[in-house]
Amino acid sequence: MRPSQPLLPRFLSPSRRLRGTNLKGFDSLLRYSICIIGFFIATFSLYSTLNLHGEKNLGNGRLNGDSELPKVTIFSAPRPLISSNGSDLTWARQKLAVRSWLALSDNVDVVLFGRHPSIVELKEGYSSRVTIEPSIDFTFLGTPFFHSMVARAQSTASDISMLIDSETVLFPEIFNAITSIQKLDKDWFVFSFTPNILNFAYQLAGSGHSWFGQDGRMIESNKLQEALFKQSEVRNCSERLLIVWNNLKLPLFHGVMPPFMYGKGFYELWLINEILSSEIRTVFDASNLNLSLYPENLGTLSSMFSEDYSTWSKRTWEYHTNLRVAQSYGLLFFQKTFLSNAPYEIVNSLGQYYFLNEEKGHILAPGTNRKKEILNSLGCHKERNKCSLWQFDNLTLGMPAQIEYKYTLERILQTVSDENKTVILGISGESYRDMLMSWVCRLRNLGITNFIVYALDPETYEFSLLQGLPVFMDTKSPKNISFDDCHFGTECFQRVTKVKSRMVLKILKLGYNVLLSDIDVYWFQNPLPYLSSFGPGVLGAQSDEYNETLPINLPRRLNSGFYFAQSDPITIAAIELVVKHASSSNLSEQPSFYDTLCGEGGANRVGDNRCVERRTNLTVVLLDRDLFPNGAYKGIWEKRDIRSVCANLGCFVLHNNWISGRKRKLERQMASGLWDYDPTLRMCIQNWSNFEVLSDHSY
Repeated sequence: MRPSQPLLPRFLSPSRRLRGTNLKGFDSLLRYSICIIGFFIATFSLYSTLNLHGEKNLGNGRLNGDSELPKVTIFSAPRPLISSNGSDLTWARQKLAVRSWLALSDNVDVVLFGRHPSIVELKEGYSSRVTIEPSIDFTFLGTPFFHSMVARAQSTASDISMLIDSETVLFPEIFNAITSIQKLDKDWFVFSFTPNILNFAYQLAGSGHSWFGQDGRMIESNKLQEALFKQSEVRNCSERLLIVWNNLKLPLFHGVMPPFMYGKGFYELWLINEILSSEIRTVFDASNLNLSLYPENLGTLSSMFSEDYSTWSKRTWEYHTNLRVAQSYGLLFFQKTFLSNAPYEIVNSLGQYYFLNEEKGHILAPGTNRKKEILNSLGCHKERNKCSLWQFDNLTLGMPAQIEYKYTLERILQTVSDENKTVILGISGESYRDMLMSWVCRLRNLGITNFIVYALDPETYEFSLLQGLPVFMDTKSPKNISFDDCHFGTECFQRVTKVKSRMVLKILKLGYNVLLSDIDVYWFQNPLPYLSSFGPGVLGAQSDEYNETLPINLPRRLNSGFYFAQSDPITIAAIELVVKHASSSNLSEQPSFYDTLCGEGGANRVGDNRCVERRTNLTVVLLDRDLFPNGAYKGIWEKRDIRSVCANLGCFVLHNNWISGRKRKLERQMASGLWDYDPTLRMCIQNWSNFEVLSDHSY
């Protein structure tokens, strides 16, 4: 419950507080004066005690490798840069922010999340202390996932991790506060809302100790910090949150963080609420200290946004997705309101820090026995900062969010297709959604982003939206798809497979090449350069023949679960024939592919690995089984080390077919180690202990 009075003190003059006081208020004035005197006596006493105990104040300057200071890694997800000539405001803010972080101490390193090549520019000149980390989860639009960012920050070897907005400037005082909290010998979590400064006409000096204004005058960091928050317009504190925590082996809260999209709202308050409620860590609100700022304007560079970030972000489907996630997971699913507990709030007086929780009547401060007296003194005179957690008090989530996703198939194709107008098509229903995500994660790990997902049911569609996938549905999708009984040979399987060729035909007619890949196909390397080399009028398809001594184009051995079709008149005409044949067949789509393209009984076979469809003159190439093995070829799935076997063969992919039943298929793939998704954490599996740095040539 919110306290009846604001918690955080702001030391104002008596004339400002008691303006209009009459004689009847003399007793109040006297009590006020006694309270202020008592506070300063208590503060001076604690200040002296802490200095006798060797408390270190970090001052204004940069710290040089003090072994007593904690090792801190700052994590951030920069926005892709439009230009680097100084005219782009986002670029200028991010460069300034990174410089301010590195100026804090030699004990600070920076990790930047991203895959866009422009991010390399942010590390120029800081190669040893700034690392670019591409190995987290992103949406198809390039938005990073917050839960993946936090998990990566948890994996660092530093003493302390910090997550911060890429355009947030830090003041040296943050290191003072962190060091003071660390001395409490607790497992802790700190958050601070970053205020927006409307006009910020300063640049960081080369040493990082001071700033200089447009008039060329130098000003120390603490003086600038004090002046800014007394004189500048401060607004919109809710969208940029700074979080810091220690003891990275300890979880932040009970439970698992759902897949929030970074920068799209709600995850900040959701996380704070979960941590406060779990009571695993002592939670501190440092918003009152003004440790950071977001510069809307930098001198002559003006903000590109004429309205608050909080306004335009709510117009996106990603915002509504985050709202749906916040409503569906964690304690908010049950209580629907934020802030069931209060954090400790941090106060800085005369260079010393007090940690207050007035709701509990507690004060945390090292080296003193006079905590009650200090708490009473600090409680005499308070005024809460605008950027306080209590700005969200009594906020409710309201009705369940409707995700307004307006990406049509045409728009998705325009967004994700590669330079050759090629897309990879995966198709899935609810029963295979974990396998879908393993397939997606594997493509992402290979750096492949030009894939799209056709959802067979509304459940898979919404799940894919929450996972940030480029997903679409079709009004002609089959209905009543069985969860466990939709494998090869079943009536459900027959209905599902026939939609694949129809969807491929639709995409081909829109002018895009299609590599259709069943989601049970595991990818070792990208086959598109190889498949594209066949040229127009050629369709490359996997062979289902398992006998190593027989031709691979024998009747009914064309696998319609992996093939590459180019958008040319010959191929489109041939696929139209396949769709027409399948629509009148009582079998699955696969026999229609072979009988149409290779002729019934193999009448159109050419050699041991080809067919030619006589009406359209389309050439079908059955792919080399060493490069594209099916599930029964050479008993690969029964080998102990499948990766080594496929490395020796040169496999591009390996199909997990020739096995009956959903459970058996899943068990075989997961047991083999060819699995790239953690369904419990809702994240792709990463190897962060040996992550590779993104260089100028590896994006």
